[in-house]
Amino acid sequence: MVRKPAVAGQFYPSKKSSLKQKIEESFEHELGPGEIPSSEGNTREIKGLVCPHAGYVYSGPVAAHSYKALVEDGFPDTFIIIGPNHHGMGASVAVSEEPYKTPLGTVPIDDELADELSGKIIKKDDVAHEREHSIEVQIPFLQYFSDDVQIVPICMNRQDLKSSKKVGMKIKEATEGKDVVIIASTDFSHYVLKENAEKKDKKAIKRIIENDLEGLFDTIEKEHISMCGYGPVGAMMVGSNGEKGELLKYATSGDVVRQREVVGYGALAFK
Repeated sequence: MVRKPAVAGQFYPSKKSSLKQKIEESFEHELGPGEIPSSEGNTREIKGLVCPHAGYVYSGPVAAHSYKALVEDGFPDTFIIIGPNHHGMGASVAVSEEPYKTPLGTVPIDDELADELSGKIIKKDDVAHEREHSIEVQIPFLQYFSDDVQIVPICMNRQDLKSSKKVGMKIKEATEGKDVVIIASTDFSHYVLKENAEKKDKKAIKRIIENDLEGLFDTIEKEHISMCGYGPVGAMMVGSNGEKGELLKYATSGDVVRQREVVGYGALAFK
């Protein structure tokens, strides 16, 4: 079985040529990095990324900052992509065994790593992934630069601090000695005034950069930040074993289209 795209034609174009063009526009956009990486590097210092998951017209330019840094750093053997479960379907924390199909092709699952990750906290369950967009929208960015990509997609409905730590520790143990990048898919504040979104989101981003997991969850709670993928970000912070984070770009949907209430987007790299 193959997991068919759920949001092609909605969050991003459904035609291959149009999708490639939209990805290129994301890189060249005034909010994007300004250029498309021309070649892949081989430094391999990046262990984790934070990427937004809205429609490409809104969050694509911010996401492009993460993927530019990734390409210039070099691709790993496997990507673990962790996203929130917006629909509440399936297991609380679910890894899919179905390859992900997009208009740019089908990306296989790293079955061996998926098997190692599944157990008490992470269950094998394809249902949780059927309608979820947070993981799906990351994949075309990877496919644009490489035909040799394999993933382990993990969908988190349970996002509390304890669960995030457990998922992160499981990833850390299973990836010991392996060449892996963990992509945490999240948007930040949802539908609040632009000045409030920027003020609150920067507080959360500061905690991420400082690798302060407890501080991140505490800030989200105290500031009432409507960040949808804090669990995946927390799991990435633990699982990547990174020493520090770096903010690559922050913007809001209001920077793309004039809006009173906006959604915040952040691109970060962990090394």
